[in-house]
Amino acid sequence: SLRPHVHWAQRHRELFLRVDLSDVRNPDITITDNVLHFRAQGHGAKGDNIYEFEIEFLEPVEPKPVCRVTQRQLNITVQKKESNWWERLTKQEKRPLFLAPDFDRWLDESDAEMELKEKEEEKINKMKIESRVPKDPFKHLKKGYLIMYNLVQFLGFSWIFVNMTVRLFILGKGNMEIHLFSKMVGFPCLTDSFYDTFHTISDMMYFCQTLALMEIMNSLIGLVRSPLIPTVVQVFGRNFILFVILGSLEEMQSKPVVFFIFYFWSISELFRYPYYMLSCIGIEWKPLTWLRYSVWIPLYPLGGLAEAVCIVQSIPVFSETGKFSLGLPNPLNVTIQFPFVLQICLIALFLVVFVNFRHLYKQRKQHLGPKKRKMK
Repeated sequence: SLRPHVHWAQRHRELFLRVDLSDVRNPDITITDNVLHFRAQGHGAKGDNIYEFEIEFLEPVEPKPVCRVTQRQLNITVQKKESNWWERLTKQEKRPLFLAPDFDRWLDESDAEMELKEKEEEKINKMKIESRVPKDPFKHLKKGYLIMYNLVQFLGFSWIFVNMTVRLFILGKGNMEIHLFSKMVGFPCLTDSFYDTFHTISDMMYFCQTLALMEIMNSLIGLVRSPLIPTVVQVFGRNFILFVILGSLEEMQSKPVVFFIFYFWSISELFRYPYYMLSCIGIEWKPLTWLRYSVWIPLYPLGGLAEAVCIVQSIPVFSETGKFSLGLPNPLNVTIQFPFVLQICLIALFLVVFVNFRHLYKQRKQHLGPKKRKMK
């Protein structure tokens, strides 16, 4: 039988065998009566053939070797039953011709003892550092709070999304011309489902967006690692649209743009809150991670566009009613027209969308980009 070249090295607790075979197929490696039996097909010194060998160890070893196959070689790790230093690998005094020291991993007994001491010292230092760090007595309480918060938000936005989807695709009705056109292009009529979106969904949206103020507090006190400024901008931006523009103007509540704003908001949160909830318990589901850091790419610009349309449509209404405008006389002795404030908000909206888009892109690159290999 053909025997491959085998290189070996040892530590006090382990034996390392490196078999010089490339493209290894069907490896059969067992340890019986303290003898390692090896048989595999691969490309060695005699070409592509079946290679095999046996090694009877000097002292007892564990019967379960660990094998790792690479394209160029096959590595075997064997655990010694007792931690000591062997004078040789095999029971027979004469070293087999196919066996040689692995100088890449070779250490003398004194060097191995130094390595073992360094590992023990590192372990002791790590335990000391961990013992110095004060344990948080409220750790489980904080984790439970974050899980419940994300769960409640997920259920709230899920209710909004399902309710709007059902109304869109099942309850949508309109005038005859729109209805016929919708059937021709394969979409249900949207008129009625758009018209009463706010009156149907607003209570739940009020609840979810009011509860979202807790995200600012969570970031502020360090309960989560989310950056504070993007969180403040998103939460207050949405609440400004919801409470100030839509909530205060009945003329805006029946606009079709309300449907798109609520729909885009709910879809994005369907993946964000479950992702954070699973992260609290140390679970990462790769499809959910991909959706969390990918769905925003179309939804974020579309949501920003819908919010901009909402602001533009509200400006004439605020100009006509004079609502929230500050006229003379007043303590400041200045005139502030709220439509002018909305125009400034409109410009700021596009700047915020751009800045947050860059922030989200960096997050996506960090979580989904190629992992850099650590240099040894």
